Amino acid sequence: MTIPKDHMQQHPQVQAFFDPQSNTISYLVKDPDSTACAVIDAVMQFDYAAGRLSYDCADEIIAAINEQGLQLEWIIETHVHADHLSGAPYIQQELGGKVGIGEHITEVQDTFGKVFNEGTEFERDGSQFDKLFSDGDRYKVGGLECFALHTPGHTPACMVHVMGDAAFAGDTLFMPDGGSARADFPGGDAGQLYDSIQRVLSLPDDLRLFVCHDYGPGGRAIAWETTVGEEKAKNIHVGQGTSREDFVKMRTERDKQLAMPALIIPSLQVNMRAGEVPRDEDGNMMMKLPVNKL
Repeated sequence: MTIPKDHMQQHPQVQAFFDPQSNTISYLVKDPDSTACAVIDAVMQFDYAAGRLSYDCADEIIAAINEQGLQLEWIIETHVHADHLSGAPYIQQELGGKVGIGEHITEVQDTFGKVFNEGTEFERDGSQFDKLFSDGDRYKVGGLECFALHTPGHTPACMVHVMGDAAFAGDTLFMPDGGSARADFPGGDAGQLYDSIQRVLSLPDDLRLFVCHDYGPGGRAIAWETTVGEEKAKNIHVGQGTSREDFVKMRTERDKQLAMPALIIPSLQVNMRAGEVPRDEDGNMMMKLPVNKL
């Protein structure tokens, strides 16, 4: 895929925030020529046993934005996460900005609206979000040129966001020694994931690539920044020209061995609502526990 020259000439400042509960990395991305910024994949912590929410990671991001005198324009979700709850509405309440996700969120809402037996009051049209991105949509953070790339496979709504010379991969790709994300959730597809990864690997080799999760394979320190070229050369799942057939076989066999994420049930209910916690008819925050549905 060809990226306009003005993209690669823009070098946004990227600040990472690591959540150890879910091994998620959130990002604060600053336009190098203004005070405009964006937040990507913000986290809200959840103590499952106690049923209690906390906002430590989101508060760190808010503090960083305030300390630097930045103006938040976008709060981007790369997809509906299954391993952590989104901190997007909490940050939006504090700082403003538009919350955006891929337009195929409607497929995710339809799938999990059924899993959680949501009533007709749960809108399945993506209207909980301020912006639904289509493949190739262009937008700006201040003067920073950005576009969204549809990368289904992990979920139908996954998108990689390219901002200047930096790309934010969500769960489509991990660090080279981490490989790729699972593709066995409802709506996931290993073949689609391979095709999506090839789209990412067609981007310029020197494009900086930031991943959403890292688990420190082999005991190494947590890391989150690589390049497209490094992924092509060294990624253990797709590097050095791995075929689609071999990838699908590997991914399918590997996924059968993986346990469900610890926070998948609360995460899906919250994240398909743009980070809002569902409430009962009395207005109390309340979640459901579907049995034998996932």
